[in-house]
Amino acid sequence: MGELKIEQLSKYFGNTKALDNININIKKNEFIAILGPSGCGKTTLLRSVAGFLEPTGGLIKFQGESFFENGRSLPVEERQLGMVFQHFALWPHMTVKQHVEYPLKSSQNKKRFDSVRRKEMMDHALKLVELDQFEKRYPHELSGGQKQRVALARAIVAEPRMLLMDEPLSALDAHLKQIMVHEIKRIHRLTRATTLYVTHDQSEAMALADRIIVMNKGKIEQFDTPHNLYHYPNTPFVANFVSKALLVDGNWEGEQFRPANSENTTWAGKGIADYFKRNQMYPVRPEELSIVPAQTNEKATGLRGTIKDKQFLGRETRYIVYALGKELEIISNQMQDGEVDQEVFVAKR
Repeated sequence: MGELKIEQLSKYFGNTKALDNININIKKNEFIAILGPSGCGKTTLLRSVAGFLEPTGGLIKFQGESFFENGRSLPVEERQLGMVFQHFALWPHMTVKQHVEYPLKSSQNKKRFDSVRRKEMMDHALKLVELDQFEKRYPHELSGGQKQRVALARAIVAEPRMLLMDEPLSALDAHLKQIMVHEIKRIHRLTRATTLYVTHDQSEAMALADRIIVMNKGKIEQFDTPHNLYHYPNTPFVANFVSKALLVDGNWEGEQFRPANSENTTWAGKGIADYFKRNQMYPVRPEELSIVPAQTNEKATGLRGTIKDKQFLGRETRYIVYALGKELEIISNQMQDGEVDQEVFVAKR
């Protein structure tokens, strides 16, 4: 039995179904990302677990205790959860130390921990996020990354039963985001707190999570490891949203796929989900395709197409090739594959 158990969870806002029969089992100490586009229900799910929203129906249990069941909801303050929000939510008049100390001043935590223990916990949290030398500083004296670390320390200081994070890195620039991904992983390894992490950023979810819940229109499309989601998607949405795969139409002949309007081209079907086979399509990722200029190799086989765009990206080059009546994205690490308006053959690696 999982540490966090969610069964048949639903949430309506008027006539809109924000959560549609959600079923999840999460293990102790797991880092779970909830991934999906805006409006897919990921924040609604997180806020239902936190207790900020009351579900319409279903069950939420954590460590055997009912958070929500039969219409009864456990109060937020009794759930003993840590929360990190999209915006840092720091008070300008309070120092770093005062922010981290704040949760320990609640009546509940004063009962749980004596003053000596609370001091030890605050010092430990500051050291954990490497802010013990900044405890007297105010928010305006901190960088964006340091502010986020304050928010993290405040969330974990009272040793919460579970840590909930709602797009905590969306306000940071790309460089700071990369640094904070490393920091969050380091802190999770040290605290081993069961964590739910909401994001719309695929690379962020893949880098952080043990498993990822991919949501779309209030439903779970797939709940799996980052590796399986990327290489073995179960639905067109997961294929496109997680790995930016293109769905190619054609025909399945046993375990071989023949793209539409191609004569001598077949692709192996190992690991392709049954959904795609039933619907006569093949999900192919940009890095799985390669191109060969048509005039340089008369024996080349593949899908005949024309390069419509070429973008140098440093380590690789992005091509847009018109073939099969649509635009195919191809990522190549070969500089001289072709030029715009050149005819090429597209093959699967």
